[in-house]
Amino acid sequence: MSRHTKIVATLGPATDDLKVLTSLIRAGADLVRINFSHGHAADHARRVRLVRDAADAAGRYVGILGDLSGPKIRIEKFAAGPVTLNDGDEFTLDTAMDPGAGTQSCVGVSYKSLPRDVVPGDTLLLNDGLIALEVATIDGTRVITRVALGGELSNNKGLNKQGGGLSAGALTAKDREDIHTAAELGVDYLAVSFVRNADDINEARQLLKAAGGEGRIVAKIERSEAIEQLERIVQASDAVMVARGDLGVEMGYAELTGLQKRIIQLARARNRPVITATQMMESMIVNPVPTRAEVSDVANAVMDGTDAVMLSAETAVGRYPVKVVRAMAQVIEGAEKWHLAYRRQRTHLDGHFTRTDEAIAAAVMYTANHLDVTAIVALTESGSTPLWMSRIRSDIPIYAFTRQERTRGRVTLYRGVYPIAFDVTHTQPEILYPEIFKELVRLGLAAEGDMIIMTKGELSGVTGGTNSMKILKVMLSV
Repeated sequence: MSRHTKIVATLGPATDDLKVLTSLIRAGADLVRINFSHGHAADHARRVRLVRDAADAAGRYVGILGDLSGPKIRIEKFAAGPVTLNDGDEFTLDTAMDPGAGTQSCVGVSYKSLPRDVVPGDTLLLNDGLIALEVATIDGTRVITRVALGGELSNNKGLNKQGGGLSAGALTAKDREDIHTAAELGVDYLAVSFVRNADDINEARQLLKAAGGEGRIVAKIERSEAIEQLERIVQASDAVMVARGDLGVEMGYAELTGLQKRIIQLARARNRPVITATQMMESMIVNPVPTRAEVSDVANAVMDGTDAVMLSAETAVGRYPVKVVRAMAQVIEGAEKWHLAYRRQRTHLDGHFTRTDEAIAAAVMYTANHLDVTAIVALTESGSTPLWMSRIRSDIPIYAFTRQERTRGRVTLYRGVYPIAFDVTHTQPEILYPEIFKELVRLGLAAEGDMIIMTKGELSGVTGGTNSMKILKVMLSV
């Protein structure tokens, strides 16, 4: 628990063995990601069961993030295999073409609205921006382009419009089915892909609730339109993901680092957890160690204040899923150790509190940063108070003592917060305090004589009722 920034690991064929998954969790995975873009409901259910077995074997709580596919805008297939597009070639995208009949000069497109969404002069990007096409004319279902940046093009590559502007909605029919699956699996978080505005978040929330799900909604920021609506999207969501792949393609890679910092800063200011994702240790799909650039990338996200960093193909299909988690954990610890400005920071005193638990959280963190405190213990039902506290950076661990399994899964995403199973309904201090002390000592989180800060509600077991803080000395003989 010396590492504050969390790790999200994507599940896939490389993690389908119980021993591998258990080792991956022991190496440092705090949450796992179920990617609904691949596999069927039965596959996802099997993997969730495996995660819970592995977490029990590792003795840890692990959160589950379900990630919706969203509108995958792709070209179709080529009849004779990959083609090579040369600069200056004419190349046509045809929404009415046979899906498997692509040629050197033309290929089908799955997105039927493409001819209505583009005009001459627009730039279309294929294969994560490696190929650029300039729109010349539109003829019915055909978008005729001139190749501005050529290269090899193969089946089913993604298509983006530079600067955004494609009208595809965030939630597809498949997403709606997957939301029901996510509810049945009991995911802690549900990520919505290709969000355009706050309405997309609200719709996903309503659908998940109607399906019986209780997970929190994560807005994936990966469209140009999302940047324009960023404030409202962050406010409507429960958490945010900086999805740097499509975001970099649509906005341009030169903009990406600045956008990452802006999104993280805004999310933290609005008390929303934030995940930084995409190609964080991409080379470790095939190599046993990361590149220096990848190390710097992960460390930079940590120093920006991200709550979590995410691994995708590195753990889902890579050769070294356990090693990559271990490497990422080491990089995080190194960044947190040396970046002192982010370890202790004075609480801002010029803000306005709208909730009692938020005010208590700020008071606790201010005190903790100016007092020799070993740990902060939050007796919590919903996890709100630990969330408020985790927004104020500190090197002091926050332990969320809760009886709610849902809350234990939820706080696995919060930076510097660790879940502890505990019955928070004790009301008598002479019973409550010794039980807390014993649990901290048993877990090796504190020693007798250490100073801790505890938060609780006057009415224990009431959601949102935290209204007090106490400074206590750990005493086993009381």
